[in-house]
Amino acid sequence: MTTDAHHVHGTSDPEGFAAMGIVETLVHTHDLTEGLGLTWTPPADLCSRVLVRLFPDAPQSTDPWPTLLWATSRAELPGRPRLTTWRWYGAPRS
Repeated sequence: MTTDAHHVHGTSDPEGFAAMGIVETLVHTHDLTEGLGLTWTPPADLCSRVLVRLFPDAPQSTDPWPTLLWATSRAELPGRPRLTTWRWYGAPRS
C-alpha cells in the first residue's frame, strides 16, 4: 500500500514525489552551475528515469539531460520548439 498526497498539479505517490525532488535538484544545480560558468552533467540514467516518470510527452530518442532541460524550459532541443511553459505529471501510474 502506498500513500498518495496532494500536489498543485494533482495527487502523486511517493515515487512521483521522489522524481519531482530529483528534477528540482538536477535543474537547480544546473541553474547554479550555469550562473557560475561551470559545466555539470548528471547521470543519463537518472535523467531518463525522471523523464519517463514525470514527462510522458518528452521525446525518448534524444539525450536525456538536454531533454530534461528542454522539458523544464531551460534549453532548446533540436527539431522541437523551445518550451515557454512546462509541468510535470506526478499522478500515480497504474
